[in-house]
Amino acid sequence: MPRVSASSDDLPSHIGRYQVIRRLGEGATSDVFLALDPFQGVEVAIKRMRAWAPPPDAPGSDFSNRFFSAEAALAGRLHHPNVVAILDAVSEESAPYLVMEYVPGVTLKHFCRSDRLLPLDQIVELAFKCAMALGYVYRQGVIHRDVKPANLLAVLDPGGQVVDVKVTDFGSALNLLADATQIHRVGSLAYMPPEQIEGGDVDCRADIYALGAVLYHLISGRPPFDAPHQMALMHQIYHQPPLPLVGQRGGVTDGLDAVVLRALAKSPHERFADWEAFAQALSGLVASQQVPLNRLGEVRDSERFNLLRSLEFFSEFGDVHLWEVVRRARWKRYPQGYALFRRGQEGNNFHIIAQGEVEVFRDGRQVATLGQGTSVGEMAYLAPNPDLRRHSADIKVSQECTTISFTPESISQLSPECQHRFDRGFVRVLVRRLHAAHEALHHPRRVL
Repeated sequence: MPRVSASSDDLPSHIGRYQVIRRLGEGATSDVFLALDPFQGVEVAIKRMRAWAPPPDAPGSDFSNRFFSAEAALAGRLHHPNVVAILDAVSEESAPYLVMEYVPGVTLKHFCRSDRLLPLDQIVELAFKCAMALGYVYRQGVIHRDVKPANLLAVLDPGGQVVDVKVTDFGSALNLLADATQIHRVGSLAYMPPEQIEGGDVDCRADIYALGAVLYHLISGRPPFDAPHQMALMHQIYHQPPLPLVGQRGGVTDGLDAVVLRALAKSPHERFADWEAFAQALSGLVASQQVPLNRLGEVRDSERFNLLRSLEFFSEFGDVHLWEVVRRARWKRYPQGYALFRRGQEGNNFHIIAQGEVEVFRDGRQVATLGQGTSVGEMAYLAPNPDLRRHSADIKVSQECTTISFTPESISQLSPECQHRFDRGFVRVLVRRLHAAHEALHHPRRVL
């Protein structure tokens, strides 16, 4: 979140049990603070309604209270690596507040200036992650309705490079599962689709438009529509097509332009039908090299995510769990002839073959060929004691392959639900191999 200076006399020492460290930012009705959770020993962000806000019976107070209630209703509900977690909501009478995951960094608004533009492939990658996150949010019954650069947090590495993104600020969200009356005609005009400006019913395609507008801004350094007055801006949104991106910046292809402009279609029916379609179109731009790669040879997270989706081993993994695998796994490419495991070698890691093939040898005789989606080394990994953690076969790469490998330590860092899905994947593999062994014993000619 962007940091602003604040004098010490307006900085509270505590908010509830949380020790306030410094002010992070401020909005129209709230302040955001960095604080320490003394019980967990972690830093959190606290968004507090201003104490000087109108009392509950004052005109207009219900409007701001509903913004708080919209986010408070999502506390503990949204669990996605690209969504800022809302940890708690405390409805103190004078100044209610939200406790959120703290994300050090800046918002994507920082990169909307023409002198700070990110590489095109990175912009598309960040948009893909936002699309996947907002797709997850929509499946929870929530439409964000205020997707804009200031509500997308850029996660930075120690060197200040953008490595990830997180969606935040659900104060304008429409909760399709809530019974309470909710606010309409909310959002930021520069990124709002026509149907949202009119105050009509919206679905995920309204947020798809908004993310398309963010993508346009990040690419060109200017929003798709810009005017000095609100009425003029609304006229553009209703009636004028955005200028093509081709020619506004070097490297913009017709394919990239087409994806962004489709998301910005005036009619919801002309946009991408859902988040899945939009995300696949974005990742397809990278896979088909329709955006120039800033770092040649780098495998982007979107490619890894879609590769995992195609593997049978991960067929029962949901999107959130696949993202865990993308982040925790070790991805490595091995040349033909490389010995992945040797008989008698002790090991506790296992590989899942993402691309290529390996051959299995026992006593120098080839007994199997394993390809994409197959796990190898899992018996040594699953062994209950060191004596059983020795490989019983030689496994060599027969076609250059890319593997996804894990150790007990990396598996332990996954969520319990993700670990459970790994266990089920191993059970399916073992059952399939037992069945194959049974067939080989009883019907050797059929197997051969």
